[in-house]
Amino acid sequence: MDVELRHLRAFATVARLGSFTGAAEELAITQPALSRTVRQLEDTLQVRLLDRTSRHVELTNEGREFLDDVERVLGDLDRAVAAARRQSRLRLGFSWLLPDPWAQDLVGRFEAATSSTVVMVRADDTIAALEHGAVDVALVRGEPKTAAGELRVVHLFDETRVAVCALNSPLATREHVDWAEIPDWPLVVNVLSGTTGPWSWPDRRPCAVVETGNFDEWIESVAAGRGIGVVPEVARRRSVHPAVTFVPVRNAPPIPVSLAFVPGRQERLVRRFVEAALQA
Repeated sequence: MDVELRHLRAFATVARLGSFTGAAEELAITQPALSRTVRQLEDTLQVRLLDRTSRHVELTNEGREFLDDVERVLGDLDRAVAAARRQSRLRLGFSWLLPDPWAQDLVGRFEAATSSTVVMVRADDTIAALEHGAVDVALVRGEPKTAAGELRVVHLFDETRVAVCALNSPLATREHVDWAEIPDWPLVVNVLSGTTGPWSWPDRRPCAVVETGNFDEWIESVAAGRGIGVVPEVARRRSVHPAVTFVPVRNAPPIPVSLAFVPGRQERLVRRFVEAALQA
């Protein structure tokens, strides 16, 4: 039998605590299992490391010398693991503005807990980036546009919608607009990552639809007066363009915000990230 890490940790813990009972509790294993593990180590090395009595455990001379080497090896290993974790990273895909202050709280909470780094990756189609392995987890607004059955989606919260229009639009002077009125206006739609489009009114198509392929095209089309758009309320707080203004929308359905990921990829790190996202 080869000496394994579990053998070394079991021996070092018993030696440090001077007790099989205490060591078993710390290692979260049963005392018989711990005793077998230490005995396997002694049998493999063909040397007695511990003297056992009914009341206490003491190191033999050989055990004391071996413990010095074991503690050095375990210390080096722990430092190597910590260094590797500091270099680990998780790629978060997003198509445009991240929700605030949720995103900032999430990143800080996750990096402090895992010593890993969150890398922000902007992608016009976050689901495609996720499916192609370009990101590890994707922030999704609305329903994911994908046919991949293996995709897992975890709902986080909902966002409020606001209308956005050019400064010279007749809508710009309104105090509000009703959700049912939106189809009366030409609608600028981001077909890849937009949250509002013709699909938002199943029984009524907007009077005109201007399709764009990414956020930059979308906002510039709105600023040019080609039509109006509907976006999450975070856009109003972040002042996305000097040539547009925002109008509250009444009776609008909220926008679901979710995290999407493929089970099995970066599994432990993604799980920790999703847990932190839900807490944030």
